[in-house]
Amino acid sequence: MGTGDTPSTVRHVPIEGVILTDGELDHTLGIVLLREARHLPIYATSAVQSILENDSRVLPTTRAFSEVPVTVLVLHARTPLRYRDGSDSGLSVEAFPVPAGPPRFARSDEQGHTVGLLLREETTGTVCAFVPGCGDLDVPLLARLAEADALLFDGTFWTDDELIAAGIGVRTARQMDHVPMAGAGGSLERLATLPCRHKIYTHINNTNPILLEHSLERASVTRTGAIVGVDGLHLTLSREPAP
Repeated sequence: MGTGDTPSTVRHVPIEGVILTDGELDHTLGIVLLREARHLPIYATSAVQSILENDSRVLPTTRAFSEVPVTVLVLHARTPLRYRDGSDSGLSVEAFPVPAGPPRFARSDEQGHTVGLLLREETTGTVCAFVPGCGDLDVPLLARLAEADALLFDGTFWTDDELIAAGIGVRTARQMDHVPMAGAGGSLERLATLPCRHKIYTHINNTNPILLEHSLERASVTRTGAIVGVDGLHLTLSREPAP
């Protein structure tokens, strides 16, 4: 330990790795805040890695303080998730493209710039899907999400014109690559057909009325059996043994 170094027991980042769904600033700036980890494994598609290397420069900035190895996620393939010491966690991740455009500061539009994730516990086969940003719900995507026991899905906006109606934006939800929850073709309607045991809305904007516990919009979510995500939410996933 050199002069000025701090023992790892004092300055410790209790994160074994970070899996990225895209290169947007609100999803990746936290990497810089975790720079004191000294060793911070990242899992990302090659498209997201390129954005972080060449456009936002998040990775070069963080590497000035910490070792940041990147494991490239190949689309539609399972990648084992490992602890920082290299041991197996028993989990794997599979990335799949979802409808969305690249970040506005990205200089190219490569496949895999925005993905959803299927996180699997290999011994039990339980699956958690995580899709915080998604511009549309087509049939192939719904089929992928149907594999999940738990689904955490994009709940950014309730209506398509939410920001416009509030007078704080000029683009619709769909123009920002977020399928709205309400209305014909909205996520509340489309996800209701899925067999997932748990459906949780996440990535919720502060303009979305589902954040109000006694709102009609929250009641609409509850009636479908879905949950509005909250900090500290814990889920236990299990599957009934095959007969």
